[in-house]
Amino acid sequence: MKRLIKRGLMFGNLIRVESPALVDRYNRALESLTGKRTALTEFHMDISGFSPEVGEELQDALYLNPNGCNRQFIILTTDQRTAPLLNAKFSTSRGILRQFITENEAKLFALTAHDAVAGELMNSVFEVGTAAKVFDIRKIVVEADTTGSHVANARALADKIDAFQGEPDAWFDDVLIAEMIGLAKQTGDVTRNPIILDKPSYSQDNFYTSHFGGLYIFRDVAQPAAIAMSGKKGLGRLPIADVFSTDEPNGIATFLELNELVEPVIKARGVNGARILREKMDFILVDAAAGAGLDLGDMTPRDLRHVAQRMGADLPVAFKGLAALVRWAENDGKWPHITSDHPAYFYTLRARPSHPDRDLINQMLSELAPLDFRQLFICHKEAFYAAYATWPDEKREFVAEFLFRDYMANKAGAREALFGGREAVEKTPQAPPPVEDLIALVGPWGAVRGGR
Repeated sequence: MKRLIKRGLMFGNLIRVESPALVDRYNRALESLTGKRTALTEFHMDISGFSPEVGEELQDALYLNPNGCNRQFIILTTDQRTAPLLNAKFSTSRGILRQFITENEAKLFALTAHDAVAGELMNSVFEVGTAAKVFDIRKIVVEADTTGSHVANARALADKIDAFQGEPDAWFDDVLIAEMIGLAKQTGDVTRNPIILDKPSYSQDNFYTSHFGGLYIFRDVAQPAAIAMSGKKGLGRLPIADVFSTDEPNGIATFLELNELVEPVIKARGVNGARILREKMDFILVDAAAGAGLDLGDMTPRDLRHVAQRMGADLPVAFKGLAALVRWAENDGKWPHITSDHPAYFYTLRARPSHPDRDLINQMLSELAPLDFRQLFICHKEAFYAAYATWPDEKREFVAEFLFRDYMANKAGAREALFGGREAVEKTPQAPPPVEDLIALVGPWGAVRGGR
């Protein structure tokens, strides 16, 4: 994996934690969630606060994800929203965390100025011992607070302020006033600088889970189905209309077509479909040649053409199918009849750019066409790293160099060229203005005084 790490293709965009203050805050949050602490003085973490170094130290890669179904998180900085999510068990987890941080950016900025925020992506399922239990997950609720309970105290203070405003004799309630002053010393003036984090909920209708060898579940479509990437054996009865495995390409293709989820790359608008297919041909060729022990030379386009010539009739069927499509597009050749059971079929498709689950569909296609390592890397990094570990050394070198040269140089451009459209534009993180100590100026119920 050193090639990937050196080129920024693995563990990239993680947040570095090295100051003693941040390490101490992390430890307080970690202990509140798990009862454990780290002895490390510096480490890296993802969007959820998971650190691969801490995971190695604790010998637990799921120390923030017990049972793999209720992801816990630690937020030290709002910059985490740009980081990846490692060891993701559900495809929706990163998107939910990113949206939560974005929607509460100002509040989290104020809270993390003094403490860590710890929380959990909660659902009604506490373990997924059977595949059917995965289908019970329909809504994710985000609950978070600082290790000092600032949010809970802020809620309590807000309730007491409401009582103070609503009760006619509240001005003479010394106990209530004393409680408000005590809470305000911890929270600040919640009437002017609210730090109460809501408990937002997010629906989880169409998603992927790595449990049970990988399941793609589509419930919010006209013809619901589940796609089992490791076969249906052991899944039991599932509460969904259709279940297809990867050895049923006709069923998967029919599901994709009936729900209008995909389109042919060669006919997609605004992209050079022939060029994309040529690159996919190169990826398939490199895999076949490396597996056969052939010398790939410097792996230039010219070298790869010579490799294809040497292989001749031994070229993979998927390579030949894509070549026929390219001939049709560039040379007015005969339209090739590539059915769903043809090895090239899923390489010819991409998700419809306008579909809200575009990324999920492209992730599934990347597993159905795994020799397209570029799409696998972009859409499903866990599967990419697992596959990379099994490849011959010569293929690893070609893949690492290609991704570094072709993808890392222009990520946004490459994604748009491959998948169409643009990803949802994220708000640019901006630090909110400094929070003044309004208690010192107007007291914890300044808004009440202003109203009298």
